[in-house]
Amino acid sequence: MKLRSTETFWPLKNAMKNSYPSINSDLNTTILIIGGGITGALMAYKLITEGKKVILVDRRDVCNGSTAASTALLQYEIDISLHELIKIRGEKCAVDSYQNGKKAIFDLRTIIDTIKSDCQFEFKKSIYFTSVKKDIPFLRNEFKCRKEHGFDVNWLERWDLEKMGLNAIAAIESNTAAIMDPFRLANDLLVYCQKKGMQILDRTNITTIQHQKGKCIAHTENKFTITANHIIHCTGYESTETLAEKVVDLKSTYVITSESLPILPAAFKNAIFWDTSSPYLYFRATSDNRIIMGGGDEEFKDPIKRDKLLPKKEQYLLKHFERRFPKIDFKLDYSWAGTFGETKDGLPYFGKPNPKKNEHYVLGFGGNGITFSVIGMNSILDSINDTENEDLEYYRFGR
Repeated sequence: MKLRSTETFWPLKNAMKNSYPSINSDLNTTILIIGGGITGALMAYKLITEGKKVILVDRRDVCNGSTAASTALLQYEIDISLHELIKIRGEKCAVDSYQNGKKAIFDLRTIIDTIKSDCQFEFKKSIYFTSVKKDIPFLRNEFKCRKEHGFDVNWLERWDLEKMGLNAIAAIESNTAAIMDPFRLANDLLVYCQKKGMQILDRTNITTIQHQKGKCIAHTENKFTITANHIIHCTGYESTETLAEKVVDLKSTYVITSESLPILPAAFKNAIFWDTSSPYLYFRATSDNRIIMGGGDEEFKDPIKRDKLLPKKEQYLLKHFERRFPKIDFKLDYSWAGTFGETKDGLPYFGKPNPKKNEHYVLGFGGNGITFSVIGMNSILDSINDTENEDLEYYRFGR
């Protein structure tokens, strides 16, 4: 599956700093990670720091799937509001999931500091706003719910938002969010893990997996094998190719990036923005004074149809940016389309779909893929060791 269209911003910004060979012989390892994006890189980091023998493979160049298309808004809020998630999954799971997301942002910062990644991580506030009166009751219910469960939030009125240059009528301000360069961090994590002994193979496509005497045997497109005790699938939306259970509805999403502005507007220095529309729009800045905006989601049909919509979606996003931030001159520089997915409860999937096979999945679906992956990173050893873990229960297959 082609996960994105061409000319996303991050690879062009960073260029290709590292390259890796493809497989050229049969191999053995303790753990095989399939997928070399941010999720696979985080799993590798966790396992390497625990002293495990790991091989990581990707069917394309590493970090060039969904990671290259991510806008990397790091929030504890998920695509389903807290008060609605409580109705779907119960209070404990819902509140814990929001708290897990908050902790994941700080855990990620610790990892970045440990490996000394220059991925432009910055803490920000998150502004969840509405531009229509009918959504105010929904937003007030969400604000009340978060307050009741101990989240640090403030209510903003129209005049507060006008001071930011945002044309909206009300918002929830959360004090924990962040932004970063996901392509840079994923690459830095892989370099770190390689230096610690992990073997990385790109352009290595796994076609089938056999199970023999407790071992997993992964067969590659060019007829080599990798034998492992455990396989961890970090293939994101491409996991639909290997999972029997349907766990996600695929969507197409669209992103535009502005030219670098001479001076970054004050609002974007301290905050990221997203709204209550469905599908929602989201906005952030970069370290070189660009603004990234995304949204305009559609049901995913195929990459060709997705990419043909890009010119139309550029105009759609530009129009909505002008409505929300009328004082900012957004000059389009880059645009791209990507594929993502939504689960029925907005939560990820971790663990083993089949308890009898040592194949594990870490699937951070939705708008919080990176923070979900950090949560999954903290659960992966328990999945391998068949140890009870609350997150593995919350985010299990077949739920």
